[in-house]
Amino acid sequence: MQPAAAKWYDRPDCVFVEFCVEDSRDVQVKFDKSKIDFGCVIGTDDIKHENTLDLFGEIDPKGSKHRRTDRSVMCCLRKAEPGKPWPRLTKDKTKCNWLSVDFNNWKDWEDDSDEDMSRYDKFSEVRTLSMSCMMNSMEGDDLCDLDEHYSADSDDECKYYS
Repeated sequence: MQPAAAKWYDRPDCVFVEFCVEDSRDVQVKFDKSKIDFGCVIGTDDIKHENTLDLFGEIDPKGSKHRRTDRSVMCCLRKAEPGKPWPRLTKDKTKCNWLSVDFNNWKDWEDDSDEDMSRYDKFSEVRTLSMSCMMNSMEGDDLCDLDEHYSADSDDECKYYS
């Protein structure tokens, strides 16, 4: 038996682990509060894969789920302590050669609320400015006064955002 290649990423409420096993069958996933056991058989050669992960934090085994596709088995591990970031998947700091971070899905969600608010604030400012420009245009003003923090494409045109 050999371990299946896997990748993982962290979210506020869950940790996702994807076991990269094409055409798997006899999939077995067991969730414990501090551990996950995975096993399956792949291919016509009946290659058996087995992984045991001692997790960094605790999970809710009843709230955790898995889904098999033709290319992988995706596990959603519901955190016992939502909102607490996991800097790594495993309890042990030793690197596993079959485990990697899924950088395509990784997101630094700890800073998301601040970033989302700053985007919203910026959008609100632009929206307010655009409405002001539109009202000025309706009143006959050809030009919009833009303060030094905002600029249009040229001095005599106003950008409208919808």
